Amino acid sequence: MPPSRVVIIGAGFAGLGLGIRLRLAGYDDFVILEQADRLGGVWRDNSYPGAACDIPSHLYSFSFERHYPWRRAHATRDEIVAYLHHCVDKYGLSPHIQTGKAVTQARFDEGTLAWEVTCSDGSRWRGEVLVIGAGKLGHPSIPELPGLATFEGVSFHSARWDHTYSFEGKRIAVVGTGASAIQFAPELAKRADALTIFQRSAPWVASKHDHDFSDRRRWLYRALPLLRTLERAWIYAKHETYQPGLRLPNRMLRKLRATVGAQMDRHIADPQLRAQVTPDHAFGCKRILFSNDWYAMLTRPNVVLVTSPIARVERDAVLTEDGARHPLDGIVFGTGFDTDNFLGRLEVFGRSGRALSRAWQDGAEAYLGLTVSGFPNLFFLYGPNTNVGHTSILYMLESQFNYVLSALRALSRIRGAADRPPGAPAVALDVRPERQARFNEELQRKLVDMVWQSGCRSWYVTAGGKNTHNWPDPSYRYRARTRRIDLDDFELVRASAPPAP
Repeated sequence: MPPSRVVIIGAGFAGLGLGIRLRLAGYDDFVILEQADRLGGVWRDNSYPGAACDIPSHLYSFSFERHYPWRRAHATRDEIVAYLHHCVDKYGLSPHIQTGKAVTQARFDEGTLAWEVTCSDGSRWRGEVLVIGAGKLGHPSIPELPGLATFEGVSFHSARWDHTYSFEGKRIAVVGTGASAIQFAPELAKRADALTIFQRSAPWVASKHDHDFSDRRRWLYRALPLLRTLERAWIYAKHETYQPGLRLPNRMLRKLRATVGAQMDRHIADPQLRAQVTPDHAFGCKRILFSNDWYAMLTRPNVVLVTSPIARVERDAVLTEDGARHPLDGIVFGTGFDTDNFLGRLEVFGRSGRALSRAWQDGAEAYLGLTVSGFPNLFFLYGPNTNVGHTSILYMLESQFNYVLSALRALSRIRGAADRPPGAPAVALDVRPERQARFNEELQRKLVDMVWQSGCRSWYVTAGGKNTHNWPDPSYRYRARTRRIDLDDFELVRASAPPAP
């Protein structure tokens, strides 16, 4: 396969968005490798009933394609997937996408300053710049429950939904009460004869201000595009005001906790059930969830909430540590993802053959969440410490697009000055280890004062207590820091061998 200027891994919002920005900037020499047979990333995988976005539609969209005719204030999963296909078609991205290409290894060649990428089907790709945009929510996590292999009913993870299975008249278990379960469990409660929800830790569930856009409002958006732009700006500004509320101590957190508590009281009269669903951690320590029907669902006659830990699984039941036996026909796991493993099954080797998994053995970290010392011309999208708890991740992704494009322009300037043949990089950019260390020291100091570090167990923090996921400042500060690359942050790595003719 001939070399490409840029090899992108992943065809979700990250990879597709960068591909479009590359095309808009005049770059056509790039390829997007997607392991599945269709694009869409996490939204392709999570097709469970009730799947929808927590962020308002007008903010959960690219700034360069914000005038999309959304039907709901918070888009459903199907509408989001349709939006991604719309973007691919409008910007002519299809020729750049290779599906069915599960990347298993990426290795930096110090002789040619190129990344060698190998896929599970044996195909190989070569690029001057490698961008990993595979996300962190692609590897479902299923707990190792004793006896699970003996269960004779159906069982699956919510990200691998079995659409052939009928829930009508069945006894169904939902294991987990995270972001996915909050959405699909109310739908299952309408279909199943009995729904048993196994809860390890009660979540904070806030109301969701969702509604259909009326025909008149959609007409106004079409007739007055500026209206949609202004609404997007207002939503962004409103969400940004929530960010200070993630710091401790904070009156805003206490107020939000009281608001959710009042919502809980409106729906749940039973004091025992109310005690079961009241979280024992600070509001915001774990991901804040949004639903208008979660608490009401828990009061349905066919729904039972179980808080005793699961002891084991039998062929037709789950047994809990309190000695109760729960007969079942099916189990749906809403137990989240392996988020600490940023690489999944991908092996990445940088300078001197160093494995990125080894560099990250104490917890993933990067400079600006984008690039790692010892791995030249490698960039992450939605990398370490770029998750946000208050606004749209697409704002952070677009900030990263700016940085990658700035790096490409810098490489072009250096290559031109070096008088090298077209397509042959003169140097590669490797972030200096002291700059990466200084950035992460600053980052971790700020994270100490955030609600995520207040003592709960969440996917934000590793078992060793390191927050490898979240950004502690307002998102506009991240945008400012990633607007353009600073070459002083990088070592210019020279090729150890001339480029092949």
